[in-house]
Amino acid sequence: MKLVQLSSASLVASVILLTANFGFAQSSAIPSTYPNKPIKFVVPYPPGGGTDVIARIVQEPLSQELGAQIVIDNRGGAGGSIGTDIVSKSPNDGYTVLFTLSSHTINPAIYPKLSFNTEKDFLPVATVASLPQILVANNDFPAKTVKDIVALAKAKPDSISYASVGNGSPGHLAGAMMASAAGIKMTHIPYRGGGPAVTDVMAGQVPLLWVSIPAAANFIKAGKLKALAVSTLKRTPVFPDVPTMAELGFKDFEVDSWYAMFVPAGTSKSIIDRLNQAANKVLSNSSVKEKLLAQGAEAVGGTPEALGKVVSAEIPKWTKVVKEANIKAE
Repeated sequence: MKLVQLSSASLVASVILLTANFGFAQSSAIPSTYPNKPIKFVVPYPPGGGTDVIARIVQEPLSQELGAQIVIDNRGGAGGSIGTDIVSKSPNDGYTVLFTLSSHTINPAIYPKLSFNTEKDFLPVATVASLPQILVANNDFPAKTVKDIVALAKAKPDSISYASVGNGSPGHLAGAMMASAAGIKMTHIPYRGGGPAVTDVMAGQVPLLWVSIPAAANFIKAGKLKALAVSTLKRTPVFPDVPTMAELGFKDFEVDSWYAMFVPAGTSKSIIDRLNQAANKVLSNSSVKEKLLAQGAEAVGGTPEALGKVVSAEIPKWTKVVKEANIKAE
């Protein structure tokens, strides 16, 4: 079954090009008093995870740029839905910001009875960073390449399993897309975090793992895991020798784990502009870029409109993948 995937990176690029001549000019309507108290960043995942790590990298420089303290409030649970729901019901005064990842556009397909509407209840602010998923294997697993995995799966149906950090996670969907496009079957083994999943793959409990780069990078560099492919349309500078799935014949294959900022619907454009300008300035800082890159992430930035285009495109994209792979909530 061929899945035609839309490129969120391409969408971001096209919108940025269209708006480049206008820049990020600050609205004259921005209240001179904003912000005048701490801003809460709700991270809908536990401390120590990828979203939390990225949020804390930009926390201090954003605080300095805005002239107000930023407090991170971790509200994990239900694939990020609990924290996201909290923000949807928060005042739209610019003092509560959702700092989340691309599961934001996956969850509507996984959890059909969400208490909020992903598009209508939030306004986009800025894309902060983009992070590939990486396919890694146990060193003793006989397959040395993605081509080998496909051949082995076809020779021995239902014999291959892969791990991810949870049901409906970007890694889970990357594996489902890989299996669908290759015409093979693989058994998904969900974990509750990258740490336990990496440990079991290294121990040989599960042969394969799709996971964000920070969870596996040190083990790949130490030779404890072998990296086979990345999920983005271009190679990651962290592991430049690792091919993309598109290079390996999986046309338009992309699972882009982006991190972004949103505010409750009804927040004024002037406040969104202020937050967006601050984010873009911080993300242009070389020190911030280096810290993100050390985690395997690339600074993105851009307009609220660019992020909005990505959200609108990815919701139907992931709905199709989830339906075809028959993925259900845990």
